Amino acid sequence: MLTDTSTSRTTNQDRSSASGRRRRHDDAPDTMALFTRLAGLEEGPERDALRDELVTAWLPMAHRIAGRFRDRGESIEDLRQVAALGLVKAIDRFEPERGAFESYAVPTITGEVKRHFRDRMWALRVPRRVQELRNKVRVARRELTQNPGSPEPTPAALAAHTGLTEEEVTAGLEALESFSTLSLDAELSAGDDGYSLADTLGGPDTSYDVVVDRESAKEGLRRLPERERAILYMRFFEDMTQSRIADQLGISQMHVSRLISRSCARVRDEALADRSRRQADGQTEA
Repeated sequence: MLTDTSTSRTTNQDRSSASGRRRRHDDAPDTMALFTRLAGLEEGPERDALRDELVTAWLPMAHRIAGRFRDRGESIEDLRQVAALGLVKAIDRFEPERGAFESYAVPTITGEVKRHFRDRMWALRVPRRVQELRNKVRVARRELTQNPGSPEPTPAALAAHTGLTEEEVTAGLEALESFSTLSLDAELSAGDDGYSLADTLGGPDTSYDVVVDRESAKEGLRRLPERERAILYMRFFEDMTQSRIADQLGISQMHVSRLISRSCARVRDEALADRSRRQADGQTEA
């Protein structure tokens, strides 16, 4: 029994063509005539209305491009707004005689979304070079772990895959973990003794304020007689009273007081003289 396959083939082809037309309408509508008309219009209400019509027609494609960047720390609503802005820029800059709008719009919208991440999503502004390293490392790590059970790649493996040095990979990994900041008030412990990040930070060390004075006084202290050095040590390091020092050395408390005052004045004068001498030498060299 013979069967006429031409009808069946035609039907299948028509169905396929209809399906293709439907996909093009959903994703990349045929708006070349509208773009040609838009290019010939002057600024005004008619042009604005036609431009809005084109934005509406291509907005689903912009939303789909925005969806590629979900789960990266930005809400899908904000991403769609950024993609829509890129779509408007593409429509305003497109020249119909140069080819299909989709070929021009996709990279324009994608670039706008990527620029949003680069310029707006970092809590702290980092150099462009570090951002590029972060992106290369992120892509390489995803490619090396795409197979189930793949181990986390080492910096050496990432360096070999990207052609970067291990130092550059390390910088990229650090940037990868530093896309957002953590509040100093963020709790680091969920227990009853919970503490914040600020609690783990050190405070100012008052000893730094006396480092210069301490170093300046060292030489003067070394030049003091041994008994006067001992008196200063007992008074200021062992926190002994003048009466107790006097009893231990077999001298009067008044004598101890005079020795302390004389020794401190001598060390201070020598330290100030050394400072003045260094300043003078520095000015002479300059």
